[in-house]
Amino acid sequence: MAGIQRFRDFVIALTRLAEAGAPEAAWLEKGRALLAELVRHDDWLPASCAEAGPTYRQYLLHCDPLERFSVVSFVWGPGQRTPVHNHTVWGLVGMLRGEEVSTEMRPGAPAPSCDGARCPMIAGRVDRLRPGEVVAVSPNLSDIHVVENALPDAASISIHVYGANIGAVRRSVFDPATGAERLFVSGYSNAAVPNLWDRSAEAA
Repeated sequence: MAGIQRFRDFVIALTRLAEAGAPEAAWLEKGRALLAELVRHDDWLPASCAEAGPTYRQYLLHCDPLERFSVVSFVWGPGQRTPVHNHTVWGLVGMLRGEEVSTEMRPGAPAPSCDGARCPMIAGRVDRLRPGEVVAVSPNLSDIHVVENALPDAASISIHVYGANIGAVRRSVFDPATGAERLFVSGYSNAAVPNLWDRSAEAA
């Protein structure tokens, strides 16, 4: 991939943030700027990490050896969407191709009209992401949402940075009708990651 050095430089910059012990606020500010610059260009994502499937896919692109952050590509085919879910760690989402819609979801409070049970979850802010745009998620901001491909006839791809090895984090999905919570661990759709470190062509 001609532009893989662009992604390598991005990973190096994130690693420097991690080495500096950056707090969440710095990740969301400086990391956001770095991700916005990365997704301005569409010449670096390997084709193997951009393939749609029968359900949405999450490909690991890089995980810091100390699991301080991870970078993934999310690929949605036409009409695909996530369940309502949380993250439990901070995250940044940058749109690379296509468009996606993220809808914030809030738990419904118990009410007499629900016979003492929890009411359906309440939809909140809606973000429609287009290429080059970046949004943040965090337990300190808004951490529960549902994401869907906004395009009916094409795949959409976004690049995510999380403050942990997101594929190994115990998180939750929620029933939007009742707010019932179920634990899950997402894992990844790929068994191998892109080779960022073959610099032989440059060295030659």
